[in-house]
Amino acid sequence: MQQAVPLRLHRKGAVILANNAFGIDLGTNNIKIYSRSDENVLIEKNMIAIENKNTLFAYGNSAFEMYEKAPGNIHISYPLSNGVIADIKNMETLIQYFIGDLQKGIAKPADFYIAVPTDVTEVEKRAFYDLIKDAGVKARKIMVVEKAVADGLGLDIDVKNSQGVMVVNVGYETTEISILSLGGIVLSRLIKTGGLKFDEAIRTAVRKKFSLVIGGKTSETVKIQLKDLEAEGRGAVVYGRDIVTGLPVEREIPTKLVDETLEEHFNSIIDNVKVILERTPPELAADIYRHGIYLTGGASQVSHLAERLAMGTGLRVNVSENPSISVVMGLAKIIKDENYRSVAYAIEGMSK
Repeated sequence: MQQAVPLRLHRKGAVILANNAFGIDLGTNNIKIYSRSDENVLIEKNMIAIENKNTLFAYGNSAFEMYEKAPGNIHISYPLSNGVIADIKNMETLIQYFIGDLQKGIAKPADFYIAVPTDVTEVEKRAFYDLIKDAGVKARKIMVVEKAVADGLGLDIDVKNSQGVMVVNVGYETTEISILSLGGIVLSRLIKTGGLKFDEAIRTAVRKKFSLVIGGKTSETVKIQLKDLEAEGRGAVVYGRDIVTGLPVEREIPTKLVDETLEEHFNSIIDNVKVILERTPPELAADIYRHGIYLTGGASQVSHLAERLAMGTGLRVNVSENPSISVVMGLAKIIKDENYRSVAYAIEGMSK
């Protein structure tokens, strides 16, 4: 059920810890967990299926397989919404099961490092801490890391120096735009635009243009395949329900329609990046001008986003090689290298 990917980070300067440690990046769509003991990253859908309101039926990728197909007595949901925890009970269940899977069913005391968005309330940040504390995973220590800082480390940026860095993380429901310097966040903005909005826009356009209803998984597939389809000069073949006849049909969707549909949401991201740039102190702005914008996040690879961002801002855009796991790779660095341990903080009293 699990998808685990090996994490290849330099061991030089790393501190070998005898104990267990996990780095957790909770995305609305995917959960990524780094395990110190075996140097792997678990990637699963952040999704849970509950049968008859109180029985766990499936979780992670297995729950996603049933999405949009399950009978009425099975409720499938994402416990996170817009980057914050919306369903604490189900999120605790998922954490317990995923950590249990990684520990092969034997719960051992462990240190936990969890990434949190910056532009959320203190109460919402506290919920991430409480999640680990109450999930029954034998947490010995719980440390919080600002998501953008972890992102920067995962992108191999030395976030502790005085150079200004702009990181744009395009996730499933949100995009986080941050300016980093000296190991902290100078400015940050969280906007409700991401991969889900892209998918919904494609569904709406297909319905309007072709009188065809397609599912969320189908629109997501079109979005992911867009770059390859354009390179091959062909449209996206989709299956859905004809609004007029009510029957299942096949249609070919031109890539130009998808491009035009996504432009509005790309512009929303670009406009918000410009707002942050306008508020950036001059010395840091000069650094960003020299080094460009760092683009990452699971939805950042959508065709044309990087080039539109470059055109809209006049800045170079550095695209992450592993955008889906840049945050969790940053958490791995913090766990392994004591030089970066200072960017993590305890949240008991909500102060660094």
